[in-house]
Parts: sequence; C-alpha cells; structure tokens
Amino acid sequence: MTPPAPTHVTRFKLCGDEDLQQLKPMRWLVKGVLPESGLAAIYGPPSSGKSFLCLDLAIAIARGQRWFGAKVNPAPVAYLWLEGASGLRLRAEAWKTHNKQPLPVDFKYVLQPFQLTDPTDVNDLAQTLPEGAVIFIDTLNKAASQTEENASADMGKVIDAARTLQAHTGGLIILVHHTGKNQSAGLRGHSSLLGALDTAIEVTREDGVRHWTVAKQKDGHDGFKHSFNLTEVELGTDSDGDPISSCCVTEVHADQIFTNRPLPQGANQKIVMEALAPLFDAGLTGVAGTPVDAACIDIEEAVKAAALKLTCPSDKRLTRAREAICGMVSRGVLVAHEGWLCKRRSR
Repeated sequence: MTPPAPTHVTRFKLCGDEDLQQLKPMRWLVKGVLPESGLAAIYGPPSSGKSFLCLDLAIAIARGQRWFGAKVNPAPVAYLWLEGASGLRLRAEAWKTHNKQPLPVDFKYVLQPFQLTDPTDVNDLAQTLPEGAVIFIDTLNKAASQTEENASADMGKVIDAARTLQAHTGGLIILVHHTGKNQSAGLRGHSSLLGALDTAIEVTREDGVRHWTVAKQKDGHDGFKHSFNLTEVELGTDSDGDPISSCCVTEVHADQIFTNRPLPQGANQKIVMEALAPLFDAGLTGVAGTPVDAACIDIEEAVKAAALKLTCPSDKRLTRAREAICGMVSRGVLVAHEGWLCKRRSR
C-alpha cells in the first residue's frame, strides 16, 4: 500500500473579512492621545516643560484621572528618571502640595542608571514591572548614551530595544526626547524613530504659554493642541533660610488664550479661513470648555468644507485642508477643543 503524500504545512494564514472582524479594537490609555500599548514619544526643546508635563501625565495615568479633559484608563506606571534624583523629589513635592494629595500607589520610579540598548538592563527591568505597565524613559539620550542617534543602524537598535521592553510588559513605552537645533524638524535623531512611533507629542513654548500637540497619531486624529502653564509652588526654606520651590502643570483653557490671535499665514491658510467664515457665522456657541462668545464648528466638517475651496489636485485637498487647519491651531489662529474648532465672534 502506497503511503499518502506528506501534507505541506505553511506558517502563514490567508485571512479574510471574517477574520478581520474578530480582531480586537484598539484601546486608548488616554482617549485620543495615547494608545494602551505600543511606542510613543514626548519631545521638545530645553525648558519647554516636557518633563513636568510627563510627570503630570504619569500621575494621571496611575490615578486613572482625566488629563486635559481626556478620559484615562488607569495603569501602573514606572518612571525611569535618569536626569538626577533631586529634581524628581522637588517636582513630586510640588505636585502633592498643589493638588493636596499623595502620589498614587501605582506610580513608581526608577533612579538607577539604565541603558535601553543593554539586553541585561532591559530584561532585569522587565522582571520588576507588572503586566500592562506604562514606562516613561526620561530621557532617551541618557538611556541610549552609547549610540549615535543620527545613524540609521544605531537608531534601529534603540527602536528594537524599546519594542523588546514593550513586548515584555504588553504596555506602553513613552520616550522623553529632545528636538534638534532646528526645532521645526521635530524629533532629534534619525527619522526612523518617528516612523516607529504610534504617537508623538510635541511640547512647545510661545509667548509665555506652553503647548502640547499630538504631532503624530497612527490610529487617530493629530495636529491639535492643548495649553498649559508651570505654576510655581513654594516648598519651604533650605538650611540657609532661602526659599525652596518647584513647579507643577496647570491647564490653560481656551478662554484664557483667546485674545490677541495671530493671522493666517500662507495662501492655503487664508483660503481655508475664508472658506470657514460662513460656517463660523452659523456655528454653535456655549460649547462646554469654550469661551461663551466663541463660534464652534465640527472639525471634520471644517476640513471637508475647506477642501472644496482649495485649488491643489483633488486627491490632495483633504490633506492640505487638514494641514492648513492644524497649522492655524498650532499657531493659535484657531482653538481646537474636543472635536470642535473655535473662533471668537467679531464684535
């Protein structure tokens, strides 16, 4: 009797729509801002306030407390503070004093040196972390000090190491990073880093007000910003009787920054602003969290209306319209708030 021919076994499965429907939907850690798992970065120039912002975010995640109005699903946090322990102590004390409450039990920190590209460091850290942990690495430069961040091969090693750490915990890795000398170029280092991120948040400072903007969102909307200040908190005196203080993040609401708006720049912004004028004239007022005299329109409806007026190729109009609106929001010509685009009515 002839034995049956061996059956070829393949590693790959061809999936169809039925399989697609079985995939789990993406879950948000901070709704619309950060995914529950993956790789993110928060970056900005020196003195922009990014580390203060990251600490405030980390505590909000550990508490499950809304952050800049966005819903937060609580998760354990491990903050790798690699820039000096004394700074963390003062900032934590400022947060506790200002908010009149202790740090949450799920907020933990690591002060020892850590190299992201050292497999032993990555493995040892992973063994100490709970499943689903959110890991802040502040800063990427300190955690990858032996690499050349502008080299493709070295940045590839950094990205692979971050993904390995993320795979160990199943949570979110947040890299705190700098901009380069040309701040408009975004993240410092090789462009492959931005490409690897699920989310990138840029922190800037303009005319005394600080802003954070979702510069990249792999599975959601990007380009819209929130504003904040660093509020000084007195923490007593030192041994010489001199005052000790630090800062904590306080949100700046739309009605506090709605004055002295700059004008649109460039041809597309001017066309888009003109296209949106009738929508703002008929827009809603009294939307929660916006100035009482601000006209508000749906952001996506604004993009569609603006695209109709642009003269670029039709397949690029939606993209160009969104870029123009995001540019005006970033510059403060308009204000974006929870899906609304806002403009103060003319008087």
